[in-house]
Amino acid sequence: MKPAKRAQNLPPLFFALLSKRIAELSAEGADIIKLDAGSPDLPPDGRLVETLKRSADDPTKHNYGGYAGQPHFRQAIIDYYGRRFGVELDNAELLPLIGSKEGVVNMHLAWIDPGDLSLIPDPCYPSYEFAPMLTGGRTERFDLLPERGWLPDFAAIPKESAKAARMLWLNYPNNPTGGTATLEFFAEAIDFCRQYDILLCHDAPYSDITYDGHQAPSVLEVPGAKEVAVEFNSLSKTYSLAGWRVGMAVGCQVAVEALATVKTQIDSGLAKPIQDMAADALIGDQSWLIPRNAIYKERRDLCLETLGKMNIETTLPKGGLYIWFRTPAGYSSLEYHTHLLEKAHISITPGHIYGNNGEGWMRISLVAKTERLKEALARLEKVTSK
Repeated sequence: MKPAKRAQNLPPLFFALLSKRIAELSAEGADIIKLDAGSPDLPPDGRLVETLKRSADDPTKHNYGGYAGQPHFRQAIIDYYGRRFGVELDNAELLPLIGSKEGVVNMHLAWIDPGDLSLIPDPCYPSYEFAPMLTGGRTERFDLLPERGWLPDFAAIPKESAKAARMLWLNYPNNPTGGTATLEFFAEAIDFCRQYDILLCHDAPYSDITYDGHQAPSVLEVPGAKEVAVEFNSLSKTYSLAGWRVGMAVGCQVAVEALATVKTQIDSGLAKPIQDMAADALIGDQSWLIPRNAIYKERRDLCLETLGKMNIETTLPKGGLYIWFRTPAGYSSLEYHTHLLEKAHISITPGHIYGNNGEGWMRISLVAKTERLKEALARLEKVTSK
């Protein structure tokens, strides 16, 4: 009995290994404060839970939800993109997802053949690198650097790589760096991908968690973007529905239809009560997002204050759930992660898992209760200053 090579070649997910070590320390009595994975601790608006309950009580809502989703949920996606970004979507330009991560991975099955090239940022969300392995594809990285605000220089991508590429990945507000993009930057990205006939994939789950007046744009706001771009969005972060696994792919019709073809062989769609809840989230009262984002901003500022007192370099994230900061002198990112976990019982993410440019950086997720975050920062300062 032997697994397929694609399964053998995939490295174990860092967070899966980390969970095992945290479980061991907890069994020994350690009080672990988890600031690693980006799983929101704040609950959704109560009305969304009530919508879910009412729908689940309906005996007609327990059959299949449909490969393409229920009409009212599809319309809610159209309405959301129209209200939030001023983007008009046709029904053929959208597809509900079982969380955007599922769509990110399945997009590779729909677009990448063995040997095909995907261009990915460095640093980046690990799935952009590992998903092509499932198809026999390959990746090349392009730099995201602090001096450019974590935005790539498309002119620095080798022309031979651009000519060979089938897809290119972007993600703003960015995980892990917290970098943000402008509409002018997205226009450059669209021009680059159109020039080389590349599918631009934009992963946008943090678009509605923003600070300091920043309004994150959609890549689809660029005129003509839907000819070459598909955007992945999610209700996990915006609406605190991470565990319910609901998102969407929108944009380039050819790409969306290819993704739909793959998904019909893999899943049977979202449960109807989840679609009802998601539709309510997208088109219902949005005012609760303002105080919710204020809590994340308070946590952001607490981290920046502590790290600033320690003279540790950070970025100033105007979107997302993460603080990205330099590893203190004398440590690799993995060494500092291990030091904090073992000595201070704080779990944060080492930057090396996101690529070569992530080495020397660390990521804090703003997903613990504010008092617990204060405790974590006090522990971090104590064990780092020694």
